[in-house]
Amino acid sequence: MAFDGIVLNCVVSELCNSLLNSKVAKIFQPSKTELIFNFYCHGENLTLLINVQPETARIHLTSHTKPNPIQAPNFCMLLRKHLLGAKLITINTFDLERIVEFVFETYNELKDKTTKKLVVQTMASHSNVILTNYSNTIIDSLYHISNSSFEIMPARTYNIPENSKLSFRKLKDCFEFLQYIPRESEETVDKILSDSFFGISRSFCQNLIPISSMPAKFLKESDYFMIYDKITKVLDYIPKLSLELTPNQKDYMVCFKSKRTHEVNYFLDDYYTKLEVEHSFIKKRNQLLTTLFSQLKKYTKRLENINLKLKECENMEQYRIYGELIISNLHRFPAHSNLENIIVENYYDNQKKIVIPLTNSYSLSKNAEKYFKKYNKLKNTLKVVTLQKKETEVELEYIQSILFSIENSSTLQELEDISIEIEESKLFDLKHITNTATNKKAKIETQSKPIELQIDGHSILVGKNNRQNDLLTFKIAKKQDIWFHVKNIQGSHVILSLNQKPITNYIILKCATIAAQHSKAKNSTHVCVDYCPVKNVKKIPGGKPGMVVYSNYKTIVVNLEQK
Repeated sequence: MAFDGIVLNCVVSELCNSLLNSKVAKIFQPSKTELIFNFYCHGENLTLLINVQPETARIHLTSHTKPNPIQAPNFCMLLRKHLLGAKLITINTFDLERIVEFVFETYNELKDKTTKKLVVQTMASHSNVILTNYSNTIIDSLYHISNSSFEIMPARTYNIPENSKLSFRKLKDCFEFLQYIPRESEETVDKILSDSFFGISRSFCQNLIPISSMPAKFLKESDYFMIYDKITKVLDYIPKLSLELTPNQKDYMVCFKSKRTHEVNYFLDDYYTKLEVEHSFIKKRNQLLTTLFSQLKKYTKRLENINLKLKECENMEQYRIYGELIISNLHRFPAHSNLENIIVENYYDNQKKIVIPLTNSYSLSKNAEKYFKKYNKLKNTLKVVTLQKKETEVELEYIQSILFSIENSSTLQELEDISIEIEESKLFDLKHITNTATNKKAKIETQSKPIELQIDGHSILVGKNNRQNDLLTFKIAKKQDIWFHVKNIQGSHVILSLNQKPITNYIILKCATIAAQHSKAKNSTHVCVDYCPVKNVKKIPGGKPGMVVYSNYKTIVVNLEQK
């Protein structure tokens, strides 16, 4: 359901019971579109969130923490100047308009009592926060707007935006309601209602009225009476309404239940927080994937070019033989004979006849020199591209390991770990990536935790990305602990912490199974898993995060189809 005028009035109804006569203790601005007000009243601290992001514009109490920037934006500083310590004396709504007016009592520079108003518009693209004085003169606003129909600028008078739609609350009865409904329309009822009356969203109609998605021309007069009665009942019972998730758990709707204090506010808080986390997770994952696939394409193309060069080098010995055979047979041919080829005996191949192509504009010795140069060039090329191929394959393997980590991630924090790893590797183009951890201290503090399992009294730790793998193997694990990893495939490091209890074959098999399940081979039937003491695992000098070498290991085959 959209955050429409009905939901807003439910929120304000609760706010009036809890925030009136409270004082503003703190104000901060976590992002460009969010403001946080901390209120103190009768020994209780309550936090109000104002969000003016067009897609999720809303206002409600919150229990979820938000980051407080070190440097406050200008508008936040202005609000602190005028409203810190102010008493909230009134909260006003304007029918079902998505506008709330908070009226504060405070003192000016001369210590005279004065009134300030904070107007919050939760109107999609017109969402805004406006600070005015007692006479509605704008002091400042989060967004400045100046056009022919509507203006929000400092020193201008604030007026509620005109609305061309009708007010449902001003209807006298159902017969007047019917006058505004085009009875023969092809449009569905939910669209007609949302287009005709402000503050009533299509999603509200769809959740409340079963027949709202039908075209108007198919409805009877009795159906419209039912629609009118349902909406009227909701508006009359706003102080007693609650919210609940729809059956598909992806949206919410109003319902008639016994209300508790702040029920609507904290329901919205949890709902939108979860929604924002999901959106942030998807956005971050897509950013990382865009960067990784770009690099994967680049290095794959590089490997293809290297392989082409190596294929060219396959014939380099042939060019050396051509040169040597020409030199050894110079006495048999005139120095300037303009030959296109010569036939000589190949003493490298049992004196078999061989045809050597020539450039007829060159002398024989010049042709021999040309073949030696080509041989030496390919010989040097072979040395360089062989090293390049090895390096490129390592980079590709590393990119694949990060892709596996992303696939294995379930939280935003784990994606942030991967983002930090990518930034530190200096391998990638970072224009698609935005990191929340901007300094070394923040990067350390934000590192996510590995998975911890308990089986038969044994602690088992599982890394979900390269940073966690390094942390597990080289920081957390003890030398005598046992390390598990799938053989020659990207996967998690799994650590079995040793204690006083004996290590059984069952525990070894369980750990190996966990390692297989947290690897790229998780969809395979039989998976080989290597294991050894942690002391036998070494980090490759100068190697990428998560990449190790190990020795004196054993291998166990895991059947993932067995339950």
